[in-house]
Order: sequence, then C-alpha cells, then structure tokens
Amino acid sequence: MTNSYSLAVLGGDGIGPEVTSEALKAVLAAAEIFGFEVDRTDFALGADRFLEDGHVIDEADIAELSKHDAILFGALGDPRVPPGVLERGLILRLRSRLRQSINLRPVRLYPGVRSPMRDLTPERCNLLIVRENSEGMYTSEGSTLWRGENRAVALQESVNTLEAVSNVVDFSFRLAERRRKKLTLCHKTNVLVHAGAMYAEAVERAAAEHPDVEVDYVHVDAMCQHLPLTPERFDVVVTDNLFGDIISDLGATIQGGLGVASSANLNITASGPSMFEAVHGSAPDIAGRGWANPMAAILSGALGLAWLGEPDAAMAVEHAVARVLTRLPALAGPAMGHSTEKVGDLVAAELQTHPGEGPDDALTGSVMGVLHGLRPARA
Repeated sequence: MTNSYSLAVLGGDGIGPEVTSEALKAVLAAAEIFGFEVDRTDFALGADRFLEDGHVIDEADIAELSKHDAILFGALGDPRVPPGVLERGLILRLRSRLRQSINLRPVRLYPGVRSPMRDLTPERCNLLIVRENSEGMYTSEGSTLWRGENRAVALQESVNTLEAVSNVVDFSFRLAERRRKKLTLCHKTNVLVHAGAMYAEAVERAAAEHPDVEVDYVHVDAMCQHLPLTPERFDVVVTDNLFGDIISDLGATIQGGLGVASSANLNITASGPSMFEAVHGSAPDIAGRGWANPMAAILSGALGLAWLGEPDAAMAVEHAVARVLTRLPALAGPAMGHSTEKVGDLVAAELQTHPGEGPDDALTGSVMGVLHGLRPARA
C-alpha cells in the first residue's frame, strides 16, 4: 500500500513563496522516486491577509491546518506590518495551538560551503540544537507601566513548567542515543537559578534513564565562544526557548549562513502536525528577483519527510542538496550563479540522477536517518 501524506503549504511573505516552491519541487520529486504520495493544500496566510481584513489567522484556519500531516512554511515579515504582529499572531500562535513544543535546528557544514570560521571542516560541524518551543520568555504577554514617562517599567516574565522542560530534555536524550551519545545542556544556571535548576534537575533525572549518554553543561554566554571555535565538542544541545533562538542563529552563521539553515517545529504527542521552515526571514528587498537561496527551505522539506517516516527520501534530498552546493560559487544573490528556480531544478535533477546513492563520508550521522523513529503515530 502506498503511503500518502497531506501537506499544508504556507508560502508567507517576501521570498517565502519562491523558496517554498523549490522545496515542494524536491519533496514531490522524492515522492515520485521513493513511491509515496503528497497531497498539497495551499493557505494564504501572511501580510497580505492581515492587510486585507485585519486578521492574521482565525480558528477556521487552525482547524484546517490541524487536519494535515505536516506544514511547510516559507517566511514571514513585511515592512507594511508593525513588528511582532505577524510573528506573534501567526508563528507563535501556531506553535502553541498545534502543540509544536520542540524546535529542532541542525547545524551542519556541508562540503563545498565556506564557513566564516577559518579552517572549519564538515567533519567538525554536525550538531543539533533542540530548543524548548512553547515557554520561557515567549509565554507571557508582559506589560508596561507609565509608558513614555521616566518612571516607565516594562515587565516580561519567563514561565517554565516541569512537563515542558522534561519533554524537551527526554526528546534530546533519545536523539543523542541515536547519534554520538553526547548531550549538552545550555542555560544560565548561575543567574536564572529557578529556571536553570528545573532544566538541570530534568537532565539529571533523564541521564539516569540513559546511562550511555555523556552529559555536559555550558553557560549560554560561554556557548557563544565555544560553538564557533570548537563545534565538534557538541552533538545534541538542549536549551530553553530564548537561548535556543539566539544560539541557533549563531549556528546558522557557522554553517555558512541562513541560506542553508533548516528547522522543524515538532509536535511530539501525535495531536497535530509539525511545521518545517527555513530559518531565514522574508527578505522583501530581494523578493521576486530570483536571488534567494532555496536550500534552507529544501532541507526543511527533507526534515519533514524524515519526521513523516520517509528517511530514505529525506537523506536523498539532503545528499542532492550537498552535491549542488559544491557547484554554487556563492550562497545568495546574483553571485550564486543561478536563479532560485534554477537551483531548485538542479536539486531535483540530482535526485533523479542519483536517487539511491549511499551517504558520502562527510554526510554520515545525518539527523534525517534518526528523526523518523521519534515520531508517534497520528491518532
């Protein structure tokens, strides 16, 4: 029986629709090669929708999205919309309502991609940042008293629950067991003593259940030094929402830029779809020019395939991306040598030409090969 998956597609704003189109091209090519089906539904959500009727997303949209197996998301942001309206109204709301409690960001330097870190090689840069995705500083709306006056006070709380912390820690240990058996907690336990203690205690309890996993701890400020200089020190890094947001962007820089940085927002309870998106923004200044690098979006689509239970297809897409990257003179803009669409065509052609190739030495230990076993079956 042929597997079939329902995919919701949110192109979003700016370059989002452009890169999402190329990600779909790769996903559909992989589906044809590996013998499964993808049923696509497009959703017009983003700046244009907000400017048209004043709504970012409504309950009917969420209900329809929740019926799908996965969501492929492009990018969000438009200078016509005030900062925070789309981000909080759409992205953070979807993560919350669809219970996407874990954000996963691979940090991998692909062969042929130049890192700004001198002499860094692919063998030294292959780690996963696992970020709690629903709590911390992102939970509270906060408030400001006496705005505009010298006595103004801004309040922004960080809320952490043991359930959410334990879930992200347990997931991270299970990932570490399938990889190099090393887990690092990244926090600021010497200052954020209450939240830090909760994370540290959750790691200690989980470590007793996973005795083969080596455990390490790094303060988040120290991580900003260690990660660029010695990324090989890390395999699976678990951290809270705000710290994860920051260090994963640092990781993206190390691996060559936002054009190759993918991410997954995972629902690990089988209660709804997970969402896969490139880390980069909407780049409205280059939208429509064909300058955007679609590789991050394509790799995010591959993460979606892996999570759905198609690891061979996911790894094939990743290998096709890696082979094309070795031929691109640059990772963005006209210097890339090809348009956004042409880069997507090259990846699809690599899939067709080398669909069954095994992993290159520099691509061993891919998250694509271990992610699918961690997803529970949808009810």
